[in-house]
Amino acid sequence: MALALAAAGTPQISYREDAPDYRPGACNIGHAEITRRRRFGHLASFATIALFLVLVALGVAPVIRLIVALPAAVAAACYLEAALKFCIGFGWLGVFNFAAHGSTQPVADREARARDRRRAFWLSGATALIGVGVGIVAVVLPV
Repeated sequence: MALALAAAGTPQISYREDAPDYRPGACNIGHAEITRRRRFGHLASFATIALFLVLVALGVAPVIRLIVALPAAVAAACYLEAALKFCIGFGWLGVFNFAAHGSTQPVADREARARDRRRAFWLSGATALIGVGVGIVAVVLPV
């Protein structure tokens, strides 16, 4: 019930290749790009866990374990991009893609590019905060 209520205010998005649904500041990638980001998010999550385990096995100082923030931030970016259907890098560059990987199109409207950059800015910050949060947990975790 709560999920239905949360989703009720979210507009539905069509990802048909023949009818892209680019929305400035909200949606700039289609199905192929979303799938690619989800896969890379899995890989970066695995790398985060593996790095943490290696650092613990090597007995490095807890503060050194903060380095897991880097792959954790990459994983966070990938998962956020897939979930929100918005690529941070594309937002900064002013492009979108609803076709095969590597088929970006420029965003022609100046205001649309500005909205994309604002969204990219906020998502970059969220990604950094998530990465730092995971890094802090890795430091304070008693192992």
